[in-house]
Order: sequence, then structure tokens, then C-alpha cells
Amino acid sequence: MRLLIALIFPWLTFFTIGRPVAGLCCLILQITIIGWIPATIWAVYALSQFKTDRKIERAFQR
Repeated sequence: MRLLIALIFPWLTFFTIGRPVAGLCCLILQITIIGWIPATIWAVYALSQFKTDRKIERAFQR
């Protein structure tokens, strides 16, 4: 679900993973038509990093 949000509303992805400042920066970037593609790429990358960080945290908790 977050991946779909990252493709349609990149700025919202950052709010769902707890990075509101990056979300505001991404929203400013997304406002421009040219900035939509970099904002989407940035959101998908941040989402993959978030998932990796969560997996690492779970591995160390065991």
C-alpha cells in the first residue's frame, strides 16, 4: 500500500514512515511538474530504506 502511495503522492510516504520534514521538502519538489519524477524516486528509495531498517531492527531484537 505504501508503494502505491509513493507513486501517487510521494510526499505522503514520508509522513507515513515518520519523516515529516522530508515530507514537506518532497511536497515542495512535487509541486513542480518536473520535480514529480525525482520526488517519486526519492519516496520509493526512502520506503525501501525504511523497510530494510525495520528488518534489521527485528533481527537484532531476537
